[in-house]
Amino acid sequence: MSEQQLLRDKHIDYIASLDTKKDDLEYWLSEHLRLNGVYWGLTALYLLDSIETFNKEDVIQFVLSCWDHKTGGFAAFPRHDGHLLTTLSGLQILATYNALERLGSEKQEQLEKFILSNQKADGSFQGDSFGEVDTRFVYTALSCLSILHKLTKEVVEPAVSYILRCYNFDGGFGLNPEAESHAAQAFTCIAALAIVGKLDSLTPAQQENIAVWLSERQVPEGGLNGRPSKLPDVCYSWWVLSTLSILQKADWIDFPKLTEFILHCQDPKNGGISDRPDNEVDVFHTVFGLGGLSIMKYPGLRDIDPVYCMPYTVTKYFQRKYSD
Repeated sequence: MSEQQLLRDKHIDYIASLDTKKDDLEYWLSEHLRLNGVYWGLTALYLLDSIETFNKEDVIQFVLSCWDHKTGGFAAFPRHDGHLLTTLSGLQILATYNALERLGSEKQEQLEKFILSNQKADGSFQGDSFGEVDTRFVYTALSCLSILHKLTKEVVEPAVSYILRCYNFDGGFGLNPEAESHAAQAFTCIAALAIVGKLDSLTPAQQENIAVWLSERQVPEGGLNGRPSKLPDVCYSWWVLSTLSILQKADWIDFPKLTEFILHCQDPKNGGISDRPDNEVDVFHTVFGLGGLSIMKYPGLRDIDPVYCMPYTVTKYFQRKYSD
């Protein structure tokens, strides 16, 4: 075990402070990430067993204020446009608080229509009407539909087919077919298959090849990178470990070395976790650093579902396979 210790109280204070900096330019420049940031902060607090740090009703009201009536999805901030990424964050927050009923049946139907409207003929998904296609959006769409209990054969089967076309010979997945392998895309593809009960679409040999490629992401410093020859980054503690956990091969990573790397990325004065030691902290790397530590069973952290990055007590109610 590393001589470093998790700075639990400092991380809680850091997350609690994030919405108090409205005089800072950075606060307003990050509007496009605000709803995602609330999800990251809430999940980090859950991992730290301090979810009550946020005012539940205030958070729910903010989520509802991000509803975009034009698209039928959630936006990052009021008066922004709806997007699949922020729609997932909105649903994750409401589900964590057991507050999905606050949407009402009409909004839930509009959400479903918004999600389905972004599926393309080849089974892929675009994030919004501007048309960017990425395997991230397949994952976010299927995750949203799973939360809403709206997975169907018509949506799932072409999506699975598209995911399988993104598998590469080296054992990784790209953001679209024939694109470079990337650890984050491995997560989105494997987790999406897990959501719809289709992991067996990959042969045992392919699954082992994926696990080998992911285990090779660990560098001598102990951290994990997203692609060969890149620097380690704390966020891959989640993307790599969660994917290996889904494949039941998380122990292919050297836990003590990775734990030491993550803990050295903490800010000992103000709390929070950065991408690598001595860099500026942010809530994104804080939650995924804590998520990685949780998968490695670091003492004092709560368990988390590696498929959804949410509490098991919540995800056990999600739809896991499609209906005809």
